[in-house]
Amino acid sequence: MTAPVIKPSAKPTIKPNNPRFSSGPCSKRPGWTIAALEKALLGRSHRSAEAKSILQDTIDLHREIMGIPDDYRVGIMPGSNTGAFEAAMWCLLGQRGVDVLAWENFSQVWAKDAVDEMKLKDLRSFITPYGEIPNLAEIDTDRDVIFPWNGTTSGVAVPHTDWIKDDRKGLTLCDATSAVFGYDMPWDKLDVTTWSWQKVLGGEAAHGMIVLSPRAVERLETYKPAWPIPKLFRLTKKGKLDEGIFKGSTINTPSLLAVEDCLDALRWVQSIGGQAGTIQKTKDNAAILDRWIAQSNWVDYLAADPAVRSRTSICLKLTDPDIANQPDEAQEAFVKNLVGKLATEGAAYDINAYRTAPPGLRIWCGSTVEKSDLEALLPWLDWAYAQAKADLNQKAA
Repeated sequence: MTAPVIKPSAKPTIKPNNPRFSSGPCSKRPGWTIAALEKALLGRSHRSAEAKSILQDTIDLHREIMGIPDDYRVGIMPGSNTGAFEAAMWCLLGQRGVDVLAWENFSQVWAKDAVDEMKLKDLRSFITPYGEIPNLAEIDTDRDVIFPWNGTTSGVAVPHTDWIKDDRKGLTLCDATSAVFGYDMPWDKLDVTTWSWQKVLGGEAAHGMIVLSPRAVERLETYKPAWPIPKLFRLTKKGKLDEGIFKGSTINTPSLLAVEDCLDALRWVQSIGGQAGTIQKTKDNAAILDRWIAQSNWVDYLAADPAVRSRTSICLKLTDPDIANQPDEAQEAFVKNLVGKLATEGAAYDINAYRTAPPGLRIWCGSTVEKSDLEALLPWLDWAYAQAKADLNQKAA
């Protein structure tokens, strides 16, 4: 049977002022220009007093804005969130059993590394398909626990931390790279928390942040892993915490241009009400997309359960039966055509699903994205879908 011909809807006349909806690196803050980096200490040693002061300012502003307790260590790490999280895994794990939770690409990487690279013996893996989350009641926090707060590539976030015991014996290691500044972090439940500047801050890549609870510091100073640890991952020195990391003396050379950019983003966060302001902006953005998804006849959330849907990285699946019932390769081709039309028109960039996720769309709703841009995007999504569907029907005719 020949598929019906779809008449494309009228092309929208208003485009987003900023069509950058990528989930990482994410859009710069509203109003950002290169002039924001004019004071960067380019050509200076990162060991100079001035540079160390700026690095310390970056640490201190994170602590102040995010309400990180005074007895928690905050440091800057190489290798973005990946470097920060791998350092925590390699330096801390192995003393006791580990539960690893995975529901998207990067948490699956942590699970794979724990098995294949670290070869942890007492390991339980709780891995679910994209769009789902493990049964948190099954997690034993008297063991060490690895989990992402918010799955950037699946649009799934933990609904709460009631499953983490206050008197736990294990450590909780949380990959929070798409959660910080979009969620209020319950520090008493988190022993290791990592993120990068390139997500909700809209900063540049290659640098990560790590926060250690006193319990994590105690583990570092009383437990020595059986394996060698590369310099870039090393959090201790002569059996003690390397305090320099948490005072602006980074493990390796940081980009002072990127540091200046991060400081600019943090000052912007302060200007809109701090973390409360970024969380509210994120909620407002997600609500705009939620209203559109509710009336759409061709996409829906990848996460079926509203309780676990991310408010930062919104992941969508195709629901039009003519497309959703096709093999993944055909769906991917459809999405490629759709997002290509949006990019050509300058209406949206980089909103296709992550390469290991089911075919679909992924739209960032973090605080550096403006409501007006999301509102302008929605008619373009429907237009591009209609165009791509018409192309599909014409090909089938």
